Amino acid sequence: PVSALFTILTKVGVYAVVRLWALCFPSDAGSSALFGAEVLGWSGIATVLFGSIGMLASLSFERMAAFSVIASAGTLVAAIGFDVPALSAGALLYLASSTLAGCAMFLLVELLDRTRQGTTMLATIDDGGMLPQFGESTESPPGENLDDDEVVLVGRAIPFALAFLGVTFAVFALVVAGLPPLSGFVSKVVMLMALLDIRTPAAWTFFAVLILSGLLAAMALIRVGMRHFWSRLDYPAPRLRIIETLPIALLLLACMALVVVVEPVYSYMRATAEALHNPVDYIDAVLDARPRSNVDAAPGALP
Repeated sequence: PVSALFTILTKVGVYAVVRLWALCFPSDAGSSALFGAEVLGWSGIATVLFGSIGMLASLSFERMAAFSVIASAGTLVAAIGFDVPALSAGALLYLASSTLAGCAMFLLVELLDRTRQGTTMLATIDDGGMLPQFGESTESPPGENLDDDEVVLVGRAIPFALAFLGVTFAVFALVVAGLPPLSGFVSKVVMLMALLDIRTPAAWTFFAVLILSGLLAAMALIRVGMRHFWSRLDYPAPRLRIIETLPIALLLLACMALVVVVEPVYSYMRATAEALHNPVDYIDAVLDARPRSNVDAAPGALP
């Protein structure tokens, strides 16, 4: 849970860099216009590569989740450096969805580890707030096909805990890897389309890195999914509490809601990107502000 919280807090540093750079070195800043843009672009690309390769090289799920956060932060830094609002809007949309998915992945770490531990699964929903569990039947109906261990191949019930973990893991993996049909795919398509219009070596490099990073993330997450859900395990289903699964379910709904209402969300991200790259209104609002006099101040306020 602490790592899930810090997944959001890591974006504070990225926001500080992006906000200050766009404010101090806009395109109309004269001789200092877009100062350091190439540094932001190439360092962001390097960060995406570092995070993607780290995901592929990680053997533990928690390290993989951490590297996914690094890759998502690098995506925004690289996109801002090109000073193209359409590209930045796609990066902001990807940042929002990947941050939600990253939080959920950290919350899933301990729960997935339980699938490989010999924990018992005898609780019901009334037993300390546990999720209801449905075990699998190993009795063979007449004429039913059996495997080598005399276990029914058809009609076996999947334990509810494993089904919940499997579905949530698959959804968040699709978001992080940028695969359809979730918001991660939509945001990456927006960025790729914007990069096609820039036509610079850095843009082509970022284009290739975005595709490569999605491929590496998908390979890494598929490997984790196979280890926890696909390969045959003789362990019983994990023991999950409702209070542990409720935050994950809410994050799952938030990721899916980004797809359902993607048009207004993207419009908001586009307006945000326009404001970042054209901070004239923000600067004017700050410079036009005047301190309140003692007369106008509220009673009891300091002078």
